[in-house]
Amino acid sequence: MEHFPTIHTNFWDAVIAVPIIMIITQLLKKFLHIKPVWVPTIALVIGLLISIFISHRHNLLAGIFMGWFYGYSAIGSYASLKTTIIAYRQKKLKK
Repeated sequence: MEHFPTIHTNFWDAVIAVPIIMIITQLLKKFLHIKPVWVPTIALVIGLLISIFISHRHNLLAGIFMGWFYGYSAIGSYASLKTTIIAYRQKKLKK
């Protein structure tokens, strides 16, 4: 029976990778005029690239797994932040 690889998360995973992906996707969206529908896919690809080639370069399976984590965490964090800001603005307008 094959065992799943041991994947250690570290400071890079928790604090740096996801905000970097969010920043890069927003810069690409602003300067390259990418349609918003493509931004989640780009975030996922950037997450995979960072994870496979930088943070987990010696373990492909861990790199792919954590790359999906990076990308989808960035997508979810952005969506949550955007929803919070919209709700705050609507609440502020009602007052």
